[in-house]
Amino acid sequence: MDKPAKAFEDSEFLQSPEGRSIRILSEYEKVKSLFEFHKIIDTITFFGSTRFKSKDDNQSSNQIDIENSEYYEQARSLAFKFTTWSKEFSKNHHRFVIATGGGPGIMEAANRGAMEANGKSIGLGIKLPREQKNNKYITPELSFQFHYFFMRKFFLTQPAKATIMFPGGFGTLDEMTEILTLKQTGRIQQPMPIVLFGKKYWSKVINFDHLVERKVIDKEDLNLFLMTDYTDQAFEFISCILKEKCLDNPALHNI
Repeated sequence: MDKPAKAFEDSEFLQSPEGRSIRILSEYEKVKSLFEFHKIIDTITFFGSTRFKSKDDNQSSNQIDIENSEYYEQARSLAFKFTTWSKEFSKNHHRFVIATGGGPGIMEAANRGAMEANGKSIGLGIKLPREQKNNKYITPELSFQFHYFFMRKFFLTQPAKATIMFPGGFGTLDEMTEILTLKQTGRIQQPMPIVLFGKKYWSKVINFDHLVERKVIDKEDLNLFLMTDYTDQAFEFISCILKEKCLDNPALHNI
C-alpha cells in the first residue's frame, strides 16, 4: 500500500477549494519574503492603461493614439526621475522603488524608466487577456505572478509611499477609487501623496466637482490628490512630501 501524501505535497488538495487559504497565504508570504530578502522598504506605484504604446512603437496617426503615447513617455520619464532621486536614500536598502502591475502600457513605461536609470523595479503581474506575461523591463528577481486579484492589489498598495494614476480603464479606476477611499476613511494614515496624471482625461472621466455638489463627498476630499499634466510638478509634489515626512518612518506601511 502506498504511503499517503503529506498535505503540503498533495497537489490535488492544494488546488482544491479547501486549499484556497493556503494558496492565498503562499502568494502573500512569497512576495513578502522576497521583498525582505532584497531589502525593499517601500515603493512608488504607477497605475494606468495596458493599451498605450511608446512613441517608437506607435504607428498610428490618430490624435488619441498620439496622446496616449505621450502618456507612455511621461510615465517613463517620471519613473526615471524617481529612480535617480531615490538612490540618495538607498544605501543599505532600497527606498521608493518603482512598482507596477507588471503588464504592458503605462506599467511597462514605468518599469522601463526605472531600468534606464539603472535602478530596480517591481512587477506584480497577473494573467489577463491583455497581460499574458510580465514586461521585460522589470528587475527579474522582483517579477511576480499572482492568481488572486486582491492579493496583487494588496502589494500594489501596502508598501506604497506614493501612487501615480495615469489614464486607464476599469482596472485603473478600480485601483484609484480604492486608494482614494482608503485615504478618505483614514485607513491609510500616512501622508501618501496621490497624483492623477492627465487633467484632460481625468476631468472628463470623473466630475469631482459634481460629486461635491451632490454632497456625496466633501469639498476637502478634493485635497486628497493632485491633478496635473506636468512630470516636474508631479515629481516635486511627491518628492517633497516623501523627503519631509517619510524618510524617518521607513517601517510605516498602509493597512
